[in-house]
Amino acid sequence: MPGAGETWRDIAVGKGSIMDNVTTSEIVAPKQAVAPRALNHVVLNVRDIEESHRFWTEMIGFKHVGTAKPRPDRPNPPNFRFYSCDHEGGRLSHHDLALVENPNLPPPPAEWNMVGMNMAINHVAILLPSREAWLQQLAFLQSKGVKFDRRVEHGMTHSLYIHDPNGYGVELLYELPRTMWEDDIDGALNYSVSLPTEGREALADRTENLPSFRGS
Repeated sequence: MPGAGETWRDIAVGKGSIMDNVTTSEIVAPKQAVAPRALNHVVLNVRDIEESHRFWTEMIGFKHVGTAKPRPDRPNPPNFRFYSCDHEGGRLSHHDLALVENPNLPPPPAEWNMVGMNMAINHVAILLPSREAWLQQLAFLQSKGVKFDRRVEHGMTHSLYIHDPNGYGVELLYELPRTMWEDDIDGALNYSVSLPTEGREALADRTENLPSFRGS
């Protein structure tokens, strides 16, 4: 809480926040939309919040950071939970992911596929901190019997696709160096090599003779 003579802006600026001294009366509408910095968080509707909680914490490694609680203006809150990635060194966000329970959702499809499913959400992509961490996560998931839906070498990432209990796709990836793809992002996006999804072959990952995409 702000102390005597302090405001929330004083506290935020002191901590290196992007808050500044611009007042709303000084803002002039630009001629085009302001480019966002990043996606801040994703909220998923789930049939069974306990089942989804176990998946996202025990299988994917998110940290549970908060739960919607009753308050005077909201005595009966929705069953809402909030989760954070590890933002280096154990630092947490207010939330990168949230789950809200809706038991009336339709059942998930029998098989997950990248295209053709009757799902509003195709997949959510999760970045692992390094190639080694990604390989460890693949080995962990395989040891737990999680089905690998796809293993793909993209031009900008190496990726594993699985699905959550609601049928939402989850891509686990590590990024290749920007120098390999930033000059021709479209070319990198249109490159893919499918790999085995079972056995030791599903844990293989090459680092040599990978394509590099250069602008024309």
